[in-house]
Amino acid sequence: MTVLTNRRVVVNSATDIVLERTAVPVPGANEVLVRSAVVGICGSDMHAAHGKHPFMSLPFRPGHEVVGVVSGAGANVDPAWIGTRVVIEPNLYCGTCDQCAAGRYNICATLDVFGCQTPGGMADQFVIDVDRVIALPDDLSDLEAALIEPLSTPVHAVRRAGDLTGKRVVVLGAGPIGLFATLAALQAGAATVVVADLLDTKRARAERLGASGSFDSTAADAAEQARALLGGPAHVVFDCVSVAATVHLAIAILDKGGSLMTVGVPQGPLLVDLDLVQDRELTLCGNLMYVREDVAQAIRLLQTKTVPIEEIITATFDLADAAEAFRASDDPEQVKVLVTVGTSVPTTA
Repeated sequence: MTVLTNRRVVVNSATDIVLERTAVPVPGANEVLVRSAVVGICGSDMHAAHGKHPFMSLPFRPGHEVVGVVSGAGANVDPAWIGTRVVIEPNLYCGTCDQCAAGRYNICATLDVFGCQTPGGMADQFVIDVDRVIALPDDLSDLEAALIEPLSTPVHAVRRAGDLTGKRVVVLGAGPIGLFATLAALQAGAATVVVADLLDTKRARAERLGASGSFDSTAADAAEQARALLGGPAHVVFDCVSVAATVHLAIAILDKGGSLMTVGVPQGPLLVDLDLVQDRELTLCGNLMYVREDVAQAIRLLQTKTVPIEEIITATFDLADAAEAFRASDDPEQVKVLVTVGTSVPTTA
């Protein structure tokens, strides 16, 4: 008889989040079984919970920001993986399309994301292909490692923006992705980084993390404030919100020849000031997730111990309290909410 001991979170809506019980999954060929330790709640999870994510449907089983320990190995997997602390890379790609062949598997023609389009790791245990797990260095704690996945997306966007040495940069949004974009841009050599957000507390946090100034993106003179703080128009804007107002603001802030890096997930089609994009030769660049080199850079950045995790991780909840964790994530004062999972390993009988 199979005992249903494996707890897994199911999001039916923002107000209907439950734990279901399943059998502990069995790893197949080329798969590992991972015991979860820490799982982050992403902005995409919250958009989906509210039915506002363009590429995720309800219900879904979350968990793509996962740190855990390999607890089992399927056929063709080196058993030495068992007992290894890992973080997962959730892009599930085909490996054969033109994008994958070019090394851009983050935009695979048939991309699914673990924990978004497939059941994720907000569970006691889960299975995933062994090529989707990355062994963690000993000098990163589980809490630090929980920031690798959300940090990788801004690292990817910063890399795609080109050489930022000496550049004037604006980051729109001071949530986790915006704060990480700020840190990654400064690490990449930006001379000045200015951050916009609606909340005073979030703007203050961005300045504590190294932003040289901040402003309210809804102010009537927001573009003028940004240019004054920068000492000129921006060379690059990272839009980590991606609503009509921030796209318009970004274009107003940018210098001729500048780049708008779209990092936040829009809820749907938006109007763009295409006349200004054309006239000023602006670059409008989409950014989706990351590839392995970005994950490696995120790990290196965290290893420098210059990312103050106490400024990023603002709440933790046990897996049994996942519904409360999602409610907390709806509070704009929160930055990164984590779900921790118990250390006991469920068994089958």
